[in-house]
Amino acid sequence: MNIFHKIVENKGNLGNYVSPWQARPYTTLHNELEFEQPFKEKFIETIKAFNADDLTNLEIVRSKKGQRRKLGDYLQGLAYHELVHTGQMLSYLRALGLERPQI
Repeated sequence: MNIFHKIVENKGNLGNYVSPWQARPYTTLHNELEFEQPFKEKFIETIKAFNADDLTNLEIVRSKKGQRRKLGDYLQGLAYHELVHTGQMLSYLRALGLERPQI
């Protein structure tokens, strides 16, 4: 389970979360994507289970970080966060003169 899934599932409480990637050595991009696929699918299923009222009524409370946000706002922030990293990767590829996907 990835960290964002754990945060959403537990309404902000990470508990004793240990990343499944923590002791896993990096091998290839293909292996990383293959390993990540079931986590991504479970997270998407979790998100699909929420209804419109959940997005405005459920709160994600991360007391250690002093954060309190509605689920919809948290998910929107999560998407923005991932977009920033996508942009970073595209700029690295551009700087290296490598072919970039048209996304």
